[in-house]
Amino acid sequence: MSSSGSPNKSTGQFHSAKGAVVETVSICASLFLLTYLTDHRRAQIGNLTGSESWRASGKKEHAEGEAEYKAAQAKGYAEGTAERIGGIKDSVVGKVTGDKAQEVSGDAQNEKGKAQQELNKNA
Repeated sequence: MSSSGSPNKSTGQFHSAKGAVVETVSICASLFLLTYLTDHRRAQIGNLTGSESWRASGKKEHAEGEAEYKAAQAKGYAEGTAERIGGIKDSVVGKVTGDKAQEVSGDAQNEKGKAQQELNKNA
């Protein structure tokens, strides 16, 4: 989560990537240890490095980052939808009342909402 407590796509991506790197490095370190060290030494070093807990914490951070990104994406999409609804309302009211400025402003707000939805839609 961002420092404001609401989901943030940037921090979500950061934590997802960081978690994936920690998880991958942990796996690579474990493979190195398994390949090059004797059984007894592997057990001792595994206990010292705590590589399983390091890998697990990386996996957890990756999952949390992914969840935060998805939450921010959903929030952004919903905000875009609200923006479009307000824009359509203003556009229709402007058209009905003959207020060209309100109609144009509503159209622009609708387009802004479309762009926000497009930016936040699921791939």
